[in-house]
Amino acid sequence: MIWVDGGSFTMGSEDDIADDREKPAHTVTVDGFYMGRTEFTQDIFEELMGWNNSYFSCATCPVNNLSWLNIQLLVDRLNEATGKRFRLPTEAEWEYAARGGNRSKGFLFSGSNSIDEVAWYAGNAGNRSHPVAQKAPNELGLYDMTGNLWEFCLDNMSSNLYARHHQLKGDQPRVNPVHIVEASDPRRMVIKVQRGGGYEFEAEESQVYRRDGASNNVRMPDIGFRLVMERSGNE
Repeated sequence: MIWVDGGSFTMGSEDDIADDREKPAHTVTVDGFYMGRTEFTQDIFEELMGWNNSYFSCATCPVNNLSWLNIQLLVDRLNEATGKRFRLPTEAEWEYAARGGNRSKGFLFSGSNSIDEVAWYAGNAGNRSHPVAQKAPNELGLYDMTGNLWEFCLDNMSSNLYARHHQLKGDQPRVNPVHIVEASDPRRMVIKVQRGGGYEFEAEESQVYRRDGASNNVRMPDIGFRLVMERSGNE
């Protein structure tokens, strides 16, 4: 895990090619957190869970073909085994870290303006995922925040979330935002945010502000995750 100092940043984009769900750009503030240096790998997942149904099987490739709900079972087991507090990142934490946190140099992709330097994407991946940490890291030392696999976040997906905040709050910053609508039935299907782009997406679909969604029960070869760890009270 890599410690990410808290701070404020501009989330979203005003680029002409940005989708409506990525607009307007707005200020967000997050507290510090630990984030996984890489996407969660198959070897660690299999050691904890005793199974691995990933496509593109290899120990140091990111685990995939598991649902958002499956990830919650992994998190529960990991927390019980370690006594720590792991979870999926909020969407705001994810974008802040992908942009380089308070060390950001404003790159278009996570760590570079040249996607080939930092990502496995449609132009170089051969339509499959690859072992983690083979490309250059971003400003914080995080790998594959662009490309390789899409990464699930904690939040429910809302295509008009940014616009709704702007209408209600104007330029007032969002502070540690997380968008979760509790369902009466925890098994109910909801759409969860996924970030980062994947191995089959083009460069113009992979900028650091891009956001998409997938249902909490879907399992796909191009969706994985990385975890954050909350800071304990005595740190």
